[in-house]
Amino acid sequence: MEFEQGKELRELSTFGIGGPARYFIIVHSIEEASSILRYAHVQSLPVLIIGKGSNSLFDDRGFDGLVILNKINFCTYLPDQVHVGSGFSFSHLGVQSARKGFSGLEFASGIPASVGGAIYMNAGASGGETATCLQSVTFITELGEVVEISKEELTFGYRTSSFQAMQGMIAAARFQLTPSEMARERQLQIIEYRTRTQPYGEMSCGCVFRNPPGFSAGALIDQAGLKGYAIGDAQISTVHANFIINRGKATSVDVLSLVTHIQERVREKTGIELEVEIRHISRLV
Repeated sequence: MEFEQGKELRELSTFGIGGPARYFIIVHSIEEASSILRYAHVQSLPVLIIGKGSNSLFDDRGFDGLVILNKINFCTYLPDQVHVGSGFSFSHLGVQSARKGFSGLEFASGIPASVGGAIYMNAGASGGETATCLQSVTFITELGEVVEISKEELTFGYRTSSFQAMQGMIAAARFQLTPSEMARERQLQIIEYRTRTQPYGEMSCGCVFRNPPGFSAGALIDQAGLKGYAIGDAQISTVHANFIINRGKATSVDVLSLVTHIQERVREKTGIELEVEIRHISRLV
C-alpha cells in the first residue's frame, strides 16, 4: 500500500473546497478496501471515505487521517435486480437502468453521488428515495470484515441511515428493479426538471438544509430575501436558494458563516430552525 501525502481535498469535492489530506489512496475492489481499512484500524488512523465528494464540506485545513477514494465501480444486471459497486455513479445508475427498461431508480438521475453515498444519506428526489428498492448492502467493518446486511436489518429515514452510526465502508449493494416501458420517459422528465431548477454547472455540494416537515427549505430561504446573498466567495444560488455555490475561492469558513446567517434569518422571519443536511468534515474527527 502506497499512500499519497498532501492530496488537496478540493480536487475531490464538488464544492471545490478543502485542504490537504495527511494520507490518500484509491481503492478499486472490495478486497483492497478490506485490507486498507484493517491496516488503518491497526495504525489508529482516522478514515474518511469519499465517493463523488458531494454533500460534504471539507475543512480548509484538510483532514488529519487517511482519505479513501472509492472506485469500486462494477455493475451487473440480473433479471429483476442490479448488483452494483458503491463507487459507481448513482446518477448514471438511474439513467442506465431506465434505458434498460427498469423502474425504481429513475429519481437518481442527476443526483451527484456515488451509490455508497446515496445509501449512506438515503438520498432522494422527485418522490423517490434510495432505501425504497434497496435489497441488501455489502459492508466492510473497520476491522476489514466483509458482511452482507439485508435491508430489514437496517433503519432508514429522511436523509438518514444506520450507516451514519457505523464504522466502516459500504462496498456494494443490490437493488430490486421492475420492468417498465415508461421508465426512460420518467427519467428524462426528472433530469429535465432538475437541470432547469437547480444550479448545474456551478460548484456546490447539493442541498444544504433538510426540508422541515411541511416546508421547503429553499422556499423559506427565498422568502427571507437571501437569494444571491454572499459571504466571501460563498453565495446562495439565485436559481435555488437551498444551494450554496462556490464562486471560485470560497473557504469552508465562508460557507459555515453563510450557513449560520441563513439559519438566523430564517429563524427570525419564520420561527423555523433549519437543520443542516451537508456533512462538515473537520480536520480532526
